[in-house]
Amino acid sequence: MELVFHSASSSYLPWTRRGNDNGWWPLTSSRRSRRSSTKLRVAASVENRKMELLKCIQDTERGLSATPEQRSSIEEALVSLEGYSGGHPISLPKLDGTWRLQYTSAPDVLILLQAAATLPFLQVGQIFQKFECLNQSHGGLVRNIVRWSIPTFLEEQEGATLLVSAKFKLVSLRNIYLQFQEITVQDINISEELQAVIAPAVLPRSFISLQILQFLRAFKAQIPVRDPGRESVGGLYYLSYLDENVLLGRAVGGGGVFVFTRAQSLY
Repeated sequence: MELVFHSASSSYLPWTRRGNDNGWWPLTSSRRSRRSSTKLRVAASVENRKMELLKCIQDTERGLSATPEQRSSIEEALVSLEGYSGGHPISLPKLDGTWRLQYTSAPDVLILLQAAATLPFLQVGQIFQKFECLNQSHGGLVRNIVRWSIPTFLEEQEGATLLVSAKFKLVSLRNIYLQFQEITVQDINISEELQAVIAPAVLPRSFISLQILQFLRAFKAQIPVRDPGRESVGGLYYLSYLDENVLLGRAVGGGGVFVFTRAQSLY
């Protein structure tokens, strides 16, 4: 019987396989240093790719005014960053939270942005996606949040909130399936001009005028998306990249790409 002894100097070291050898060998400080150096280089490369992507989407008005040349550069930057996902499964704890839309090529969102740019009576403010899946293992809830306003009648940019709520479930390592539940209009913030019309400051505010103001502020309309007995409208969404502050997604079937950055929590 052959006995193998390890020196005291190597007994505390981590062990690793070497090549095709069936044995185990201590992971020396030089090897750990090389691995650490590699991780640092990869992390720096990822940050550079993210900065390049964010630079590409600047001055595109969230994709509305992007030229064909810009879209091509953005797609290249997207693919370059997506390459660092490495086929790893999506992390739901990391996905949980609020994400601000920075860029999209999705037609349904661009139509909304185009309407706001064209119509004088519509403003579209910030757009968010809020995932609620912190303690889940297979899915959760997601809300698409759109801040919008009607000038003169509502406060600038954030006069009201449109919510599109959906359930989602993991169907593969990085694909989620969305099942839309309802559309909600809430958080009505009327403008000072409209408040002055309803209840002028120079006159005593009547019970009726105060009731009108309270009704508008508390107004909430909910419209179900699904019909009883039928499966709700849904769609497949590929989360192509995720880290602590950047989320990239692609609507499967040519629905467009999305670039989000981490935002402060809503609600």
